[in-house]
Amino acid sequence: MLEFGEAVGSTGGTGTKPVTCSGEQPEKTPAKAADEPGRVSGAQLCAALHRPDLAALLDTPGELAKNANGGGSTFKPVGSDKETHTPSAEVEFETYTVHLTASYDRLPVATSAALLGDGTPLQTVLGRPAAFYSDRTLSISFRLDGSKAQSRPGVPARVLMVARDASDGGDSFELTLWRADGAVPDDAVLLRVAGQVLPTVPGWAAAG
Repeated sequence: MLEFGEAVGSTGGTGTKPVTCSGEQPEKTPAKAADEPGRVSGAQLCAALHRPDLAALLDTPGELAKNANGGGSTFKPVGSDKETHTPSAEVEFETYTVHLTASYDRLPVATSAALLGDGTPLQTVLGRPAAFYSDRTLSISFRLDGSKAQSRPGVPARVLMVARDASDGGDSFELTLWRADGAVPDDAVLLRVAGQVLPTVPGWAAAG
């Protein structure tokens, strides 16, 4: 899991100027995907995630967002010539960072959970199949002398996958949460954020 870069309007952790969603680069979207109904962009995900009460939902009221980003990328699954679009958004606070991704890999949550899940049974979140799993951020360090960057595992993260529709017909949203102090995030906090954020994602109600 890669952490996003800086956003325009960053508070730097001590300022009071609110940040707004920004994209570092134009979003990469396959031409066909852009025309498919129900697809969302990274900008739309950021608009849903970067809500005024997000810090309160994280149980850290009063914290201001340091960065807010929305963007997207494409990749080709192994054995396929078709590009898959993966829009995502991220909001960073002093205590928490929240990352939201829309996955259009056509995999049901039940299938993904069997590969990534922590062994717990599927849950129902907002009327749709869902599952938790654990992950880690990726920490990348750059040296001022221009030598090769180094990467290493970062802090632990918890991820909640929620199916795009109640029938779990494929595709999902992933909400990821990690703490700056390296403590394991509480699943209850992740559920609380998901319960408020996901219904505001464009097309959520129609997909249900």
